Amino acid sequence: MTSEHTAQTFEVCKTDLARYRLTSEEQRPPAPGEIRVRVERFGLTANNITYGVVGERIGYWKFFPPNDQDWGVLPVWGIGIVEESAAEGVFAGERLFGYWPMASHVTLEPQQVKEKRFLDGAAYRQDLPAVYNRYVRLSKDPDYDAAMDDLRMVLWPLYATSYCLYDFSKDNDWFGAEQVLIVSASSKTGIGTAYAIKEDRGAPPVLALTSRGNAHKVRALALYDQVLTYDDIETALKAHCPTLIIDMSGSGPVISHLHRNLGSAMRYTSHVGLTHYDEAGMGEDYIRERSAMFFAPGHIAKRGKDWGPGEFDRRSAAFWERAAKTSSKWLSLSHGVGAESVAAAYREVLEGRIPADKAWTLSMG
Repeated sequence: MTSEHTAQTFEVCKTDLARYRLTSEEQRPPAPGEIRVRVERFGLTANNITYGVVGERIGYWKFFPPNDQDWGVLPVWGIGIVEESAAEGVFAGERLFGYWPMASHVTLEPQQVKEKRFLDGAAYRQDLPAVYNRYVRLSKDPDYDAAMDDLRMVLWPLYATSYCLYDFSKDNDWFGAEQVLIVSASSKTGIGTAYAIKEDRGAPPVLALTSRGNAHKVRALALYDQVLTYDDIETALKAHCPTLIIDMSGSGPVISHLHRNLGSAMRYTSHVGLTHYDEAGMGEDYIRERSAMFFAPGHIAKRGKDWGPGEFDRRSAAFWERAAKTSSKWLSLSHGVGAESVAAAYREVLEGRIPADKAWTLSMG
């Protein structure tokens, strides 16, 4: 448990995510314009491991930089409570949803304060994507349902990406594909993407590619038009059918195998997650010119220009609520409190030992 005046932070080695440590420091009172927030609890999924894998390339290490630059703090989504405020218009006791460090406390500098949200205006975050700097003032939302908190912190960031993937694919006319293949289809972002695509009656069929061990759970969702295992690539995948691959795995051997098998029928591969982060690195059959890493904040910014302020948020939030309620029927949530529980959950997620239908919500204490 943390003391009243001590903040604890869970740090990982940037070059070896299997190494981690707990650091502590005395808290200071918030300076004028700042608020001190207690991170009540947060979700932890494979998505957070991806933040670490691409932390240098995309900038995830920059959100909550520790003093020692060889170490980093993984960002997580969760609920925070304002303990003390020296910022105009933000008050002690408010509940906030947003992007936090794996820590007990954090200091923010609210700017552009509006009734239901504000941005963290800290100087070191100014060049980072706005979607990650936004904090929702749950206490100010008349429709806020605290019973959805755990689903919100686990599924909102994943299903927001899922909706982006669907909308990006549709905006590009499915890249001419006649089938969409979701790799690592048991992943929560993969399931969310399938939910979004299946809501569109004009979308191509959606196929799942998953491990033999997860196949029965994926079939039980009754969501995909066809469920294939990695052993089925040569025998059951229609190799001549124009295919859009949405890759949640980041597994070089799997993607190279698919590219070799599909050849010119592989119209586009959108890389999203790195569930198998230790297998990253594509082989000689990988078709680079028709593949790219997907960055959801970039698509959100594009839609902000296309649709106007707030419209993407409205559409994606409506989708999230529908999909989260459906997902509550199969998703099992485990809860942990304290640094030891956080470390144990982190190891489980990092090593890929967490079942597809389970997720963690955690608190430092």
